[in-house]
Order: sequence, then structure tokens, then C-alpha cells
Amino acid sequence: MKLGVLTVLLSEKPIEEVFQYLNELGVNTVELGTGGYPGNAHLDPDLLLNNDEEIEKFLKLLDQYGMEISGLSCHGNPVHPNLEIAKSFHEDFEKTVLLAEKLGIDTVIGFSGCPGDSPSSKYPNWVTCPWPEDFTEILDYQWNDVLIPYWKDAAKFAKNHGIRKIALEMHPGFCVYNPQSLLKLRKAVGDIIGSNFDPSHLFWQGIDPVKAIRELKDCIFHFHAKDTKVCPVNTPVNGVLDIKPYSDEINRSWVFRTVGYGHDLSVWKDIFSTLQMIGYEGAISIEHEDSLMSVDEGLRKAIAFLRQAMIVEKSGELWWV
Repeated sequence: MKLGVLTVLLSEKPIEEVFQYLNELGVNTVELGTGGYPGNAHLDPDLLLNNDEEIEKFLKLLDQYGMEISGLSCHGNPVHPNLEIAKSFHEDFEKTVLLAEKLGIDTVIGFSGCPGDSPSSKYPNWVTCPWPEDFTEILDYQWNDVLIPYWKDAAKFAKNHGIRKIALEMHPGFCVYNPQSLLKLRKAVGDIIGSNFDPSHLFWQGIDPVKAIRELKDCIFHFHAKDTKVCPVNTPVNGVLDIKPYSDEINRSWVFRTVGYGHDLSVWKDIFSTLQMIGYEGAISIEHEDSLMSVDEGLRKAIAFLRQAMIVEKSGELWWV
């Protein structure tokens, strides 16, 4: 496993300064935003796709600071019912695929997206229960008329340009939000679909990340290191579904935290041990969304914590047997 960072948290810094900073912290893998919600501050497809000199310049920077790219991120909602919004996210995906091809990267990271409840919808509609029957009808429309057809076409485009892994982050609010829904889309579309495994979105749903890793096994393509603290005061009163602003930390049922501030070292050691058992050798990409810490403090503490928990070497022979 390799220690990495999603560089979006450092978007205000130029890319060379980011690489230098991360290199000094001992990070050697980066996940770069190329559109969608992450933006493209450090890697703009419109700038690089038709400019071989800029590509070469960027590759030299990677080499200079000893960095490798774990994946390109374009998280968005390409099946948004507003066609203009959907088109923008879809174009970001296709440009990301083309840029990944030029850079020799085989992994593109994003969200499944969520359609509306009908062709005339204005907003996405995330269904969380099967009754009344309206919700079951919505799910049938979303999956069979929109989501599966979209990702079949997107997967074909990606394969044609050398992409082997479309790593979808299981995120509430989108159709793929847990292992069951991820595997459903993978079965319908093909094994190019896998997971960008982010425990933080699982913790607050009541999902055990260790058991989820065992369920997903070889379709974990990428990993986000982010934690969640479920509040022992607010959650027993109001449950885990919470629409209060993320800035209202003291009243929320849960908040995103730097790794180690939601769950202790033993939990994370179990996570990484299970990743080792299933043969995951990819990036452990820190995503900083802790509203109680500065970027620098959160990142440094995450790195220090992960160095205690990660397994970075292959286990080798069982010499004692």
C-alpha cells in the first residue's frame, strides 16, 4: 500500500509547491482532480489534452518530486435530470478518460450519480425505502432506464481509451452508496466498475468497513483515508440521517474527521489488515474534510496516524511454518 493524498485540499497552491510540500511529508502518491466536484486546479484537461509540451512539463514535475498518480478524479452526477448539468459532468468524465490515456493512468474515480424520478424531473431523487410503491417505481426507472444504460456506454468509452478501472465512491445521495448497490451496477455493466472505498461514508450508515471490504474483495480499485465521528449524544435522539450544515458540528449526528479522530487505531489496523488479505496494493489516499482542523494540521496528523496503521510491504514467505 502507498501513502497518498487527494490534492484538492491544496487547490490554492500551484502544483509544484504541492508536490514539494507532499514530498517533504513523505507522500509519494497523488490523486488529482480533473473536473466535476473536485475541480481541476492542478490538472486541467482543457490545458493538457492538446498540448504535449504541458504534458511533458507535468511528467517532469512528477519525476522531480518522486510522485506517481494513483488516479484521476472527476466526481460528479453525469445522470443528473438537468441535462445541462449532466452534460457538463459527462464531458468532465470523458476528458478525464482521455487525459488518463495520455498519462498512462488506468484508474478514473467518481460517483455513480443519481437521476430524478422521471424524464421531466429537475432534481435528483435519492430513494431510501421501498414503500409507498412510488419509490420502487422510481428505482426501476433510475436503474434500468438511466443509470445502467449510461454506465454501459461510459464503460465502453473508457475501455476504448485504456481505462481498466472506474472506481465509484459509495456515497449516500447517489444510486451507488453501499456494497450491494455497487455490486449491482458492476454485475450489470462489467468488471471495469469497482469501488473507490471510503470508510467515512460507510461508518455513518452503520456499515462495518472490514466486512464491506470482505464483500467487495477484488473490486476495490482505490481507497480514501477519511474518518467519521458518530455523535453519541445526538445520534441516539435523531438517528444518522442529518440535513444540518456540516459547519454545525456540535448539533450534527455525525461529522467527517481526520483518520483516528472518529475511530481508534485498532479499527484502522483491522481495515488495513483486511485490505492486505484481499491483496490490495494501491494508494491510501488521504481526503481531508475535517472542519475542526486546518488542512496542514489535519494532513500531518493523518499521515502520522496512517504510518502506524498501514501495511506497506508484502508479507513474504511464512518462514515459521
